[in-house]
Amino acid sequence: MVRGLRGAITVPEDSPSAILAATRELLLELTRRNGLVPERVISAIFTVTPDLRSEFPAAATRLVGWERVPAIGAVEVDKPGALPRCIRVLLHVEMEPGREPVHVYLREAVSLRPDRAIK
Repeated sequence: MVRGLRGAITVPEDSPSAILAATRELLLELTRRNGLVPERVISAIFTVTPDLRSEFPAAATRLVGWERVPAIGAVEVDKPGALPRCIRVLLHVEMEPGREPVHVYLREAVSLRPDRAIK
């Protein structure tokens, strides 16, 4: 069964190392909480807030061993009051029937979905 997994994380600054490290952390947590293996990840769609320009978060898929996962990125609409320096991801994955997806929100991104905060 194909399901969508959502996640988000913030970074302290717009630097390639901060973006890649945070995206890697988010992907590893999504993997851990959902028991994912790379072969079951169909695609990854990343978005960033307009204040993040120094690196593509999709590059982090290779850092976690997802060599064959198609990934794409986009910039979100610049909306006043939006959470700054935020990376979001939507993964399309094959999940075992009956298993519910566990969405992950880390750092300040917890404010987007407090009900999904990792305890």
